[in-house]
Amino acid sequence: MTDKRASPVRSDSLRRGVLTLVVAAALYEVVARSGYFPPALTPTLGSIAHTLFASLLDGTMLFHAAATLYRVVVGFGCAIAIGLPLGVMMGRFRPVENFVLPLTSALMPIPSLAWVPVFILWFGLGNTVSVLIVFYAALFPMLLNTWSGVRSVNPIWLRAAGAMGANEHALFWKVIIPGASPFIIAGLRQSFLRSWIAVIGAEMLAGSDWGLGWVIFDAKQFLDTDMMLASLLVIGGIGFATERLVFGSVERATIYRWGMAQSARG
Repeated sequence: MTDKRASPVRSDSLRRGVLTLVVAAALYEVVARSGYFPPALTPTLGSIAHTLFASLLDGTMLFHAAATLYRVVVGFGCAIAIGLPLGVMMGRFRPVENFVLPLTSALMPIPSLAWVPVFILWFGLGNTVSVLIVFYAALFPMLLNTWSGVRSVNPIWLRAAGAMGANEHALFWKVIIPGASPFIIAGLRQSFLRSWIAVIGAEMLAGSDWGLGWVIFDAKQFLDTDMMLASLLVIGGIGFATERLVFGSVERATIYRWGMAQSARG
C-alpha cells in the first residue's frame, strides 16, 4: 500500500533544500558585489551562470562531468560490491571480523590521495588510478557501517526468527538487512561523499586531461574563477540530486517502509 504521506514529505524536503541553496547563493552574490574581493576572484552569479551554460552548450562540461561520473560509479559500485557483503560477514562471523578489522584499522587512516603517487607508479596514468582511489575511499565507510549495523540488530529478533524456523537466507533478508538498513544507508551516503572528494583530488593529481577535477585544476592555472566555480556548481548539483532523488528514495523504500526510522526515534 502506498504511503500517502510520502509525496508531501518528499516535496517539503525538496523545498527546504532549494530554499537553503537560494539563501546561500544570495549571500555569495552579496559578497561578490560588495567590492571587498577583486571581481576576478569572486565573479557574480550571472558571470558564473554564463560560463556554465556556455560550457554545457558546447558539450565540454557534459564530457568532463560524464568522465568523472564514470570513475565515481565504477569505484563506488566496486566498494559496495565488496564492502557490503564483507561487512555482513564481519558482523555474523567472529573469525572474519578478527581478520578484517585490524587491517581496516590500519588502512583507513591513510588518506586516499596519499596513494595517488604509488598507484601512478604501479598502474600509470588514466582511469585506473582514479577508479582505484575512489574504491579505496568508499570501501571503508561502507564496510564499517554495514558491520556496525549487523552487530546492532536486536538478538531477540534473530532468536525469534530462528525459533520460527527461519534459515540463514531468511534471517539475512527478513531480519538482518532491515535491522541494519539505517547503518547501511548511512554507509552509502558517506561512501558516495568520499568518492567525490577522492575523484576530484585524483583527477587533479593523476595528470588526466578530462574530468571535473582536471577542469578546476586547469582553470586555476589561468585564473579562470568563473570556470572553477561553474565546475563546483556541477559537482554540487550532482550531489544534491543524488542525495534527494537516489538516497532519499532508497531511504523511503527501506528504512521508513520497514518502520526503522520510527523505532529509532522511539
